[in-house]
Amino acid sequence: MKITQLRNATIVLEFAAGARPVALLVDPMLAPQGALPTLRYLGGQRRRNPLVDLPDGSDAVLSRVTHALITHCQRGHFDHLDRAGKRLLRERAIPVACMPRDAAYLAARGIVVQPLAGPGRQPFLGTGHITPVACVHGHGWVGRLMEHGHGYLIEMPGEPSVYIAGDTVLTPEVRDCLTRLRPDVAVLPAGGARFDLGGEILMDGRDVLGACGLAPGTVVANHLEALDHCPTTRAGLRALAADAGLGERLWVPEDGESREFLRRVPVQAGALAEQVSAGG
Repeated sequence: MKITQLRNATIVLEFAAGARPVALLVDPMLAPQGALPTLRYLGGQRRRNPLVDLPDGSDAVLSRVTHALITHCQRGHFDHLDRAGKRLLRERAIPVACMPRDAAYLAARGIVVQPLAGPGRQPFLGTGHITPVACVHGHGWVGRLMEHGHGYLIEMPGEPSVYIAGDTVLTPEVRDCLTRLRPDVAVLPAGGARFDLGGEILMDGRDVLGACGLAPGTVVANHLEALDHCPTTRAGLRALAADAGLGERLWVPEDGESREFLRRVPVQAGALAEQVSAGG
């Protein structure tokens, strides 16, 4: 499996398993720099979004896309599906998987929708499986104003399992996914987003480090340095991980950066005993 970080929560997952390769586009925000409104309304920190353009090479990555997946897209969440993203999905007739709540909204915009069945593990992309995991996009009164959506655990044959958290704080559901479902790779939002009033609506750097202690495999941090209400920086997050001795467990990709992941093969007790006795 190959993961390419494009910008913010927009990533492309490429799976080689099966008769035809799959390139899965997640939450496309494809607008040019500054084409979208600010998400801060008080003080001097207001800037139009996105803060940066798509990285070089994005067109080549997007040209490979065969399917798309949406975590949430209503109630003003242009950072997960903007007009440019809708246009790409519509013009190329890319089949889009989503939760049933979003199906009518997307279909009304001319998008080819393949809604999931709802909660629970279910078939996905012909040969794989997907398990929706509920998000909590902020606590308290600000949380009641948000569109919470779902993350997804994706399992494709012969590939590492990957959990895409969506927009969420570190909840019991997220912890359960990491500890019980044990994804090989977990993609988590680390931006620490907050509005002018109210608490955080995303995990911040310390939450992501806490998740590293729960996840069995690699944690990938995104939702960074692309929106004006996300204060976490890549440099700050990498420094936190290094101080905690978690630098090898956490990947903080630059926009446009890719990495390939192999499936983890758990070491059986008998095999481990043989390695120890042989001095391995």
